[in-house]
Amino acid sequence: MNNFFCVFISCLLVFLSYSNERLDRNSIGILNMHYLLSYNLEDSTLAKQTWEEMHAISTLQGIVNKDKPLFYLKYVMENDINVDQYWWDKYRQKGKWLFGRDTFQLKNVDEAICYYKDMINGVVVYDPKIPSTSNVASSICGIENLIAIRYDESPSSLYSRVVLGGPKLPVKVWLVNRDGSSMFVGEGRIPDTNIPSSLSQKNDPYLWFIDKYMKSGKCSSEYGAYYIDQKWLDNPTAVINNHHTLSNHDFFVSKKAFFFDLSPWGDEPATDDPGQPLGTDLNTLKLFLKTAYELNGGKKMCYIGGFPSWAFKYTDEPGIGGKHWAVGTEWEFSRIISSYNAFKDADAIGFGSLANASFWTHYPLKEFYTQKKVSEQDLMNKGYLDAEGKICFNGRKFIIFYVGDYDASSWVAQRTPSIWDDPNRGTVPMMWAISPVLENRVPMALEYYRETATDNDFFVAADNGAGYLMPGMLQEPREISGLKSGLDAWAEHCKKYYSRWDLSITGFIIDGSAPGLSEEGLKCYASFSPDGIVPQKVPLTFLYEDMPILRSDDDVVEDDPVLAAKHVVRKVKERPIPFHWFRNILKTPTWYMSVVSEIRRLDPSIELLDAPTFFLLYKKYLQENQDAANGKIN
Repeated sequence: MNNFFCVFISCLLVFLSYSNERLDRNSIGILNMHYLLSYNLEDSTLAKQTWEEMHAISTLQGIVNKDKPLFYLKYVMENDINVDQYWWDKYRQKGKWLFGRDTFQLKNVDEAICYYKDMINGVVVYDPKIPSTSNVASSICGIENLIAIRYDESPSSLYSRVVLGGPKLPVKVWLVNRDGSSMFVGEGRIPDTNIPSSLSQKNDPYLWFIDKYMKSGKCSSEYGAYYIDQKWLDNPTAVINNHHTLSNHDFFVSKKAFFFDLSPWGDEPATDDPGQPLGTDLNTLKLFLKTAYELNGGKKMCYIGGFPSWAFKYTDEPGIGGKHWAVGTEWEFSRIISSYNAFKDADAIGFGSLANASFWTHYPLKEFYTQKKVSEQDLMNKGYLDAEGKICFNGRKFIIFYVGDYDASSWVAQRTPSIWDDPNRGTVPMMWAISPVLENRVPMALEYYRETATDNDFFVAADNGAGYLMPGMLQEPREISGLKSGLDAWAEHCKKYYSRWDLSITGFIIDGSAPGLSEEGLKCYASFSPDGIVPQKVPLTFLYEDMPILRSDDDVVEDDPVLAAKHVVRKVKERPIPFHWFRNILKTPTWYMSVVSEIRRLDPSIELLDAPTFFLLYKKYLQENQDAANGKIN
């Protein structure tokens, strides 16, 4: 009772202390949640508190920020960098978006819930014994304007503090029986439906949600969210402690997205539900995707945030029990969602946590952002073409670095301070491969890049355009879904983003386990990426209409610039053409500067070009060399 009384008094004081001006909802509430990052997650009580508080506050934030930015969290850390403070400070400066906005501090989760309780309709309570109900709860939150609360009657739980006591928020949706017993039992018929049980307690809640909310069009068919469910609590120290990715939920709650955590594999039961009939997770995943596809009429793409939680589930990582490697699981998930006109914004483990996307999505972007262009006359002036427009190699070999991986909003938000802000950026040409679809969740970052780019910074689309999918699975015949071609939907989707950001090159196409691009697939890419693409499953060189195509080469993963330079020089000598592409992941401008310096020392004939020069010269090479243009060079 003491705990209930304290929360009640706290809420009463919150109500009495806020002025009418604050209650008009024009001020920004700020809540610091860094205390959760210091918790010892080997203590189950602290792990549960971390999950419960972060889940509730992220769903609350998604509701509060639906229409305008009113609620901001400080949570994500990247080493010693306070990521959310970094972005706040940048746009709090004079002349920037947040300058002059009134703010106030919220002390804790309970106070935040009390302050914003008039913006929500109550809570959805989910079952601690059935992990998937936590994701179903997040789905319902955005639709019904509820916050997600885990059923737990212990005195310190959030359920006790805000449902049984404190503000006594009304429970509008129960995903667990009121006595705490499980509502979904994995047999018979799924509650309140005529649907036979899947014989999986994990899957039945998802099937219930699809029937009750999705097929009726109550939830969005254009946004999905693939984040780990509360099974995280079984092993919260598998990776650093903010990789429950609950802070990522807010944006998708604000969009009324459907949430799920399902295995993409049909040849083994899901590792978190080994007793399920073979293929149950996969069938449910396909049902989600097929339902979204049908609601979209096959004409729109579905934006899915998240990534397989490979350190926790569905892989052969130690202690998990699956038989598939992590990258294979990534590719299989991509292969399946692509078959239903869906792509992912790939918040992968490593830098997977993102907060405040529901806040930043309101950032006012310009209609268009332009980049420098390179003409044949420019190449002549620089000595790359002679007076007749022929390439002047003079013994030179040309290289380009794919500066990645920036196909995830979380990776961009976290690594901007340590990579983009590197003082050596601008010393050498860098082809920044950033997915333009990230403008939805981190628009401020994409604009910041354009505003501060040097003459040596050029932007292309990351894998595989405006979102990560496998384009070969958009092509007919579509073996998984049996649907008609999705290439037109993909082209229309990409054109919008490529136009705003002045993109004409797709720096990498991950074909993975999908078929390579067909004639129709190439035609699709030529419609929005006319200055070049770099797929995996194509001839070494190829010219499709006027679009130059270069097969991808090696990833250069060495941290030591000397070893990385040796790698590049070796591959340049092995490959029988004078144009070479290399992929690098999360390397700093200082690293590139050092690598280029070492390459020049080892082989002065190798020259790093900027992206427009590289691809225009490569196109000229194909036009001058018929065998290369026809894909006859291996």
